Amino acid sequence: MGTHLRKLYPVVTALLLTVGNSLPGHAQSSLDEMMQSLRKAQPAEAIRLSREIEREWAKSGSTSLDMLLRRGREALEEEQIDIAIEHLTAVTDHAPEFAEGWHARATAFYMKGLYGPALDDLQRALILNPENYNALFGLGVMLQEFGDDARARDAFRQVLDLHPNHENASKALEQLKTRGIGLEL
Repeated sequence: MGTHLRKLYPVVTALLLTVGNSLPGHAQSSLDEMMQSLRKAQPAEAIRLSREIEREWAKSGSTSLDMLLRRGREALEEEQIDIAIEHLTAVTDHAPEFAEGWHARATAFYMKGLYGPALDDLQRALILNPENYNALFGLGVMLQEFGDDARARDAFRQVLDLHPNHENASKALEQLKTRGIGLEL
């Protein structure tokens, strides 16, 4: 493993501890209720609830910033990563307390292969919104790529604690189990 990846371990450890021990500082009762329902939902209901939750997470409180977030995400879908980073940086610059801006930019950095900035943005997103199961999933994917399967397993388990029907996290955890990670004797 390269030296640059070893340097990321303290950041990753702090991030997992922060996420594991945090509570949302500005939780809204409707989001709290939706998250509680999501934990108990059947698969079809979970899909609907997760869409509603993610729509709420994407609301910055500013029409202009919401538009920049939307444009950044569209640029990501079109694989115009540099444009996405520009839009999403504008979001994080103007709304540093908006978790979804950091999460979206982390995705853009990851797609560009900039893992350090991606981890930094994931950390910020998860400090602001520790229940963001998609950001936790992204962290798990990165940890798995770094070869840190044990921490990836922990991240995927945290995702499933929040969203038991998260298909990608379930598949990733199963994949790790087939390789012997997370099996109990």
